[in-house]
Amino acid sequence: MCSDIKAIIFSRGIKKIPHLQHFLPEFGLSNSTTDVENSVVMGWGYRPSTKKALDFARKHNLSYIALEDGFLRSLGLGINGYPPLSMIVDDLGIYYDSSKPSRLEKLILDYNDDFELNYQAKKAMYLMQKYQLSKYNHALNFSSKISDCRPVTLIIDQTFGDMSVTYGKADEQIFLQMVKCAIAENPKNQIWVKTHPDVLSGKKKGYFCNFDDFQEKVTFIADDVNPQSLLEQAENVYCVTSQMGFEALLLGKKVVTFGTPWFAGWGLTDDRHAFIAQLRTEKRRTNKNITALFAAAYLQYSRYISPFNGKPSDIFEVIDYLKRSKIINQKLAGEIYCVGMSIWKRAAIKPFFNVPQCQLKFISIKQAVNNISLFANAKILVWGNSKNQIEELAHKHQIPVLKMEDGFIRSVGLGSNLVPPLSLVIDPIGIYFDATKRSYLEEILQNFQFSSDDLLLANKIRKQLIAQHIGKYNVGNADFEINSDKKTLLVVGQVEDDASIKFGSPEIKTNLALLQKVREQNTDCYIIYKPHPDVVSKNRNGKIARDIALQYADQLIETANILDCINQVDEVHTLTSLAGFETLLRNKKVVCYGLPFYSNWGLTKDYLPLPRRTRKLTLDELVAGVMIYYPQYIEPQHQYFIDPLQAINILKTQKEALNHNGFKRFWISKQIFKLKQLIKLVG
Repeated sequence: MCSDIKAIIFSRGIKKIPHLQHFLPEFGLSNSTTDVENSVVMGWGYRPSTKKALDFARKHNLSYIALEDGFLRSLGLGINGYPPLSMIVDDLGIYYDSSKPSRLEKLILDYNDDFELNYQAKKAMYLMQKYQLSKYNHALNFSSKISDCRPVTLIIDQTFGDMSVTYGKADEQIFLQMVKCAIAENPKNQIWVKTHPDVLSGKKKGYFCNFDDFQEKVTFIADDVNPQSLLEQAENVYCVTSQMGFEALLLGKKVVTFGTPWFAGWGLTDDRHAFIAQLRTEKRRTNKNITALFAAAYLQYSRYISPFNGKPSDIFEVIDYLKRSKIINQKLAGEIYCVGMSIWKRAAIKPFFNVPQCQLKFISIKQAVNNISLFANAKILVWGNSKNQIEELAHKHQIPVLKMEDGFIRSVGLGSNLVPPLSLVIDPIGIYFDATKRSYLEEILQNFQFSSDDLLLANKIRKQLIAQHIGKYNVGNADFEINSDKKTLLVVGQVEDDASIKFGSPEIKTNLALLQKVREQNTDCYIIYKPHPDVVSKNRNGKIARDIALQYADQLIETANILDCINQVDEVHTLTSLAGFETLLRNKKVVCYGLPFYSNWGLTKDYLPLPRRTRKLTLDELVAGVMIYYPQYIEPQHQYFIDPLQAINILKTQKEALNHNGFKRFWISKQIFKLKQLIKLVG
């Protein structure tokens, strides 16, 4: 709830920031400039555009509050439309203006060794270093092609006219002094200068553009790279006021400053600007440790909102979101050509590729075959494991292929009825249902070291899936019962021409053969057979005639929800069905006659071995790999990334709103959906 203090904001840009009110919960946002009683004025830092706001505040004797992006802002750049996940609200000054105290400076000075705050700071620092997070997180990791093996001294250039340079008491001569000192003080080192890519292309001006005397003595690094991955290469770092100086301190690097950045003067940096000594003499800056600076800047000075709902949050939710988004961004980096995708499906998958480094393009199979040169520095994206002409072409020309499939909690309704997915898997190695070779999921399950936080989240996911009765398609009803005291087995039918049967079940290929095998192995058990929903809806192949099915099964259930069936039986027997995984979630026995992604990890009874899988997993480790790290999840309305828990809640809401069992979708509704998808794609 907002207080009675009104915030007067002149900037239209600030007013457009999503969830602005949640960044400023103690203020009421006002458009009035006539009734100024009990008001403050807000502007974006001290940039020239704030002149109107500053003048208005002085004229009416009102407090001016400076807003700025936080130090852990977003996945992509604001100029590219990525809204801030953190913001600074400073009622004293602004962190980059050393001429007067800022709220950050006061927070650092007043910082004491509070146990909980220290713990939170150290945890956040560790996570940011582990996942190489910075203010912006769109850039790929630095990949050095420089053969020189000498130690590296890194100099940080900045954009000419940067506010932090102007208010940090620096100019072009300071940058010149810095480069001279760096070269003189490090005669045995390589000297790298990190400058903005737009500087060398001529779009912007940096401070080193006119230093012709030093061009042959330094190596310019102009690529837009992840800051921490570059800083890791350096032995020491020279900066004027760049935030990269503080990020270098987080990595334990020696940092030399030539301006008056917020992190200088605390005994952690080698400071060359005379004003820093004055700040220490005036007791505005005293010796503090790195934890104090981080806690003040990232935990107390910065405010955070949830990436999922925009409500006030904390740094850890933002770190977790950026960590996962960054993995997706790295995996999907570059030009990707999606080949042969239907128009209505294009709009459904597009949001899953909306990351800074990805350029997704759609072409037909004919265009791909006739323009192979398009793929010189690109990847091809295909659905599933089609083994068609395009994959053969990619293999012949050594073009990387990404394979895409529905995720494991997909929708309320069937894909064959054109219900769009809430989750997708995009695999750069293989695909999870193809047991003939490795997949990215198998790599995760075989090699990834899951953290305690991962396992805690996996446990929550498993409990929520059970509590909310959520599966992949969430169709069917619970109108059946089992009338037997015998041990009860559920045999799960599948679509017989599905790729998971072709590539994951080398021996048994049909539903009838599976049913016969289960009866042969379990003569005294009560067997229930449930055909696949796509078969029941007559959209796909795999039907067993009722009279034949009942020769081997005691009961045939067609329209029941698979989760209700699982809950009422003792065991589930399957070839490769996802129902086996959903059964494991509920701590019931699963018998596999094929090689699904969840088999051969020590959690199922397996009729077929898979020697590649040597690791024994716990159930939560399996869930973490399958539900957290392999798929991507999208909020369907606003189309931003979400995590599995948000996906479960969305499906729960959709289920509650559904007024039928989800099996049928009439022809006219399919056509309306196709039209909507076409409008979305064109728009």
